[in-house]
Amino acid sequence: MTSPIGFRNVGSVPNLPTPPTGFAVAAYPTYANAQAAVEHLIKNDFSIQDVTIVGSDLQLVERVTGRLTAGKLAAAAAASGAWMGLFVGLLMFVFSPVQSGVALLILAAVAIGAAFGAVMGYLGYSVAKGRRDFTSASQVVARRYDVLCEPRTAEQARDILARMELGRR
Repeated sequence: MTSPIGFRNVGSVPNLPTPPTGFAVAAYPTYANAQAAVEHLIKNDFSIQDVTIVGSDLQLVERVTGRLTAGKLAAAAAASGAWMGLFVGLLMFVFSPVQSGVALLILAAVAIGAAFGAVMGYLGYSVAKGRRDFTSASQVVARRYDVLCEPRTAEQARDILARMELGRR
């Protein structure tokens, strides 16, 4: 069913998360190992649409990447403000009836944007009052990755992956 403007699935339930199905044919400690197993199945002409990789026992891992200081935050905010100033300056140039002094107009917009960004970055840092003085990168990881396969092909997948494991030893 489509809507008058061409959207499909109007009135139907959107794609909701569904639990994976199938039998576990192998378990691996890393996603890279599970991915290598699936690639091995592909190389052996396995019906790959029957395969699912499922991460279990999920954890949020936050790795600290550096110390955050008022100067670093102000500099990053100044750079962001400068980009916004450049954008505004270019818009003013495009829509301005007067075409002289363009470089000065853009340069002034960049400087004002950078100054505004630096001030806002410093204010944001001072309001936080040392509650989070570090930068980090977060990711969700699993403790175990299972390769699942539909029942009709599970035994074949186990055989192929068992031969792969024997070949590594």
